[in-house]
Amino acid sequence: MEDKRILYVSSEVVPYLAENEVSLMSYDVPKMINDQGGQIRIFMPRYGNINERRHQLHEVIRLSGMNLVVNDMDMPLIIKVASIPKERIQVYFIDNDEYFKRKATFTDEEGVLYPDNDERAIFFAKGVVETVKKLNWVPDIIHVHGWMAAMLPIYMKHFYKDEALFADTKIVTSVYSQSFDGNLDAAMMNKVMFDNVPQASVQDLSEPNFENIMKASIMHSDGVIVASEEVSPSLTKFIESSGKPFLPFAPKEEFAAAYTAFYKNQVL
Repeated sequence: MEDKRILYVSSEVVPYLAENEVSLMSYDVPKMINDQGGQIRIFMPRYGNINERRHQLHEVIRLSGMNLVVNDMDMPLIIKVASIPKERIQVYFIDNDEYFKRKATFTDEEGVLYPDNDERAIFFAKGVVETVKKLNWVPDIIHVHGWMAAMLPIYMKHFYKDEALFADTKIVTSVYSQSFDGNLDAAMMNKVMFDNVPQASVQDLSEPNFENIMKASIMHSDGVIVASEEVSPSLTKFIESSGKPFLPFAPKEEFAAAYTAFYKNQVL
């Protein structure tokens, strides 16, 4: 993977958030490619429970200051950056006071999903793409981890489909075990369609639960990785019947070779 450029877009990454399946793999996979001589960038949301002082986040003024439109509302984009100690890996943080200031990731103190999680996901997707455009950094692969990042494949294939910068970029989605119950906002599909995404492409979002959000992401990807042993049978069946190249679950000791082969032979 030497000199290949891979953009990792994740809802959670260690060491900035607690360890779980998504946050650990969102660190391990980029590190593995970095060790192979690949060029990588990681993007994640700047949640309010990330300690900026401890992790030495700082705002990148030249990248900040743009407004993104979400559901006909102008939302200012703030970009922060930090480096993972010892690894020389840069992590970019998508921030906005309205969406990411609160002191938790996806739910309130009672464990109830934030009502604007759908808009946060849309803002995150647009913020990543707009920042990569400003960096003028052309990824060979964009690899998406976690449901908060799952709007990115949809926006890449529709909203940004005419961006010459990404003409040859391939998108991979990693699918993990179900990470929330219930639905996001019932109007989510309409908010995505506001950005000229055709209804037929996002019909799954008419009931925006975890599984349907992942289905929409899968259908707009060029390859799929089953990243958990615990992916539901119905979602597994959907992946297998999607016609997309997919990599079955690979345990920790085997993932490096499996992911590298998948990138090289199935995606690029």
